[in-house]
Amino acid sequence: MDRIQLLKTVPIFTSLPTAELTHISSLLQEESFKKDDYLFFEGDPANWLYIVKMGKVRLVKYSSNGKDILLEVLFAGEMFGGVAIFDKDTYPASAQAMETVTVLKMTKKDFFEFIGKYPAMAVDTVVHLGKRLREAHNMMRSLAVERVEKRIAAILTRLAGKIGEPCDDGIKLDIHLTRQDIADMVGSTVETTIRTMSRFKKDGIVTSTEDGKILIKSLDRLNECVEEC
Repeated sequence: MDRIQLLKTVPIFTSLPTAELTHISSLLQEESFKKDDYLFFEGDPANWLYIVKMGKVRLVKYSSNGKDILLEVLFAGEMFGGVAIFDKDTYPASAQAMETVTVLKMTKKDFFEFIGKYPAMAVDTVVHLGKRLREAHNMMRSLAVERVEKRIAAILTRLAGKIGEPCDDGIKLDIHLTRQDIADMVGSTVETTIRTMSRFKKDGIVTSTEDGKILIKSLDRLNECVEEC
């Protein structure tokens, strides 16, 4: 996918004409990272808006007891760093490459110049950041009051919508997730996550593919668990 086609998939740029997307493309700097490299650390100055061009990036928050909390996994076409730019402060979490990653990044100065020039882009940005804020609120509520089974089911359902690949046996998640990754995403222990995933597997809801990825065999039953667990 070339830069223009990629930008057309980014929510804050969808209202812009191709000519302006071409201009934005010329301003973007491209940078690549190896697996486990950090794009930025929590507390670094928020000087850049990032877009994933290729690969997968995880956003990680470090708690006071040293435990990593996996906030989100980002894929091609997804934007991050925007909230921190609006705060004109520092990044609230660290961004780490889960595999070889290429990103496009725009300076804070260029971003705000486009926001001022195109009101529709400003509206799209507010809507996008509002959606991200709502998702963060829902995640915090889930961590505080909901059972682990529901939290894991919700994460798997969300990933199915983002990166699920339909196949004959169900929906395959196009990412290698360890039980530790899932535990970090839902604020649970590895042992509890293993038990929950084993229960889902026994009930015919999920299984593993030959290459070690998660296969959702029944999205309907997973959704039922989100509603009922």
